[in-house]
Amino acid sequence: MVQAAGSGDTGEKPIKLGGALFTMVEPHRGHEVDYNRWYERDHFYAGCMIGAWTISGARFVATKACKERRFPEDSPITPDPMVGSYLALYWILAGKFDEWMKWGTKQVVWLHENNRMFPHRDHVHTLMYRFLDEHGREDGVPIELALDHRFAGVVAIIGEPTEGHSAEEVRDWWKSRPPVGETMAAFTPVPLFNDAPSDVPRDTATERFLQLFFVDDDPLGVWDQFEDYGAALENSGLGRVLFASPYLATSPGTDKYTDELR
Repeated sequence: MVQAAGSGDTGEKPIKLGGALFTMVEPHRGHEVDYNRWYERDHFYAGCMIGAWTISGARFVATKACKERRFPEDSPITPDPMVGSYLALYWILAGKFDEWMKWGTKQVVWLHENNRMFPHRDHVHTLMYRFLDEHGREDGVPIELALDHRFAGVVAIIGEPTEGHSAEEVRDWWKSRPPVGETMAAFTPVPLFNDAPSDVPRDTATERFLQLFFVDDDPLGVWDQFEDYGAALENSGLGRVLFASPYLATSPGTDKYTDELR
């Protein structure tokens, strides 16, 4: 039966993911607790969640044990595999991505002007990404709900296609394989606007791709699957991993993990 408009039919995804903000940050030594509290009690909301067209947001953390498992050791994404402890992800509604980027740039400039930023931290990799596709278990958690589902962790992989290939070809290869994790999403990068705050390093490598793998359990417990995945991608000849890291979900309202970063 075809349901009439407004009858509650979600078969066509009335709410669709358009893109994401991926922001990986390192608090300065000795400022871990202050940074965590500032971010989750102010910036998480003032910098992103209060904006129109934000579907959802969530924070994750890479403890020392997580960062020790990152690969490859030399990465153009991080100057050192032991930096980039906190990851925040925000989902942006399809059709409103460019509009949200303009709002986000103005909002962060306003926060700087009103002394609402935190100086004792460094952006390691902060970039907007346009949603490309999703892949996961049959009848699993849709990507639009992934940040609200409160998965135990997420694995972030940033890579690049090999010469002569594209992010779309890597996506097709990825979708032809059995899922790794419960819900997965692929994205392509979008450079920040020129008037974005200067403390955010510019990344103009638009040929890369981002893959996010949401997992029900501690990602360190299944990390061998992601090491195998990275090797399989390289062996395919289609692409290579530039950065792979496990992250644990934070516990909002607590300082959990702030003493496990170093």
